[in-house]
Amino acid sequence: MKDQVVPALLYLVAAFIGAIGQYAYKLGGNKLGTVPVYLNLPLLIGIFLFCLVMVLFVVSFKMGGRLSVVYPIYATTFVWGTLIGVFVDKEVVSLNQLLCMCLVVFGSAGVAFFAPSAS
Repeated sequence: MKDQVVPALLYLVAAFIGAIGQYAYKLGGNKLGTVPVYLNLPLLIGIFLFCLVMVLFVVSFKMGGRLSVVYPIYATTFVWGTLIGVFVDKEVVSLNQLLCMCLVVFGSAGVAFFAPSAS
């Protein structure tokens, strides 16, 4: 797993950036029809962040990241997105949602931590 730490961290950063991008898509989507797409700054930011996430994916793989180890970490995007919804949009989440988010975090970490060494 030692050789997967930096690629895994890149995927964690990508997950966070991806969630911010999704929030930008939400804001930009609300402006569709009232603002031309080329002037829709949140939408353009979302597209830029999506491209940045793809760059982080490629860098992670270039560094030897194994798909079976690093990709499950990207599932934390759903957790980051929920937290953005809670803290920025003041959305309410249930205890069951919080417990399921913990499962995503622990599951993603477990898949990476318990991955066998590359052969």
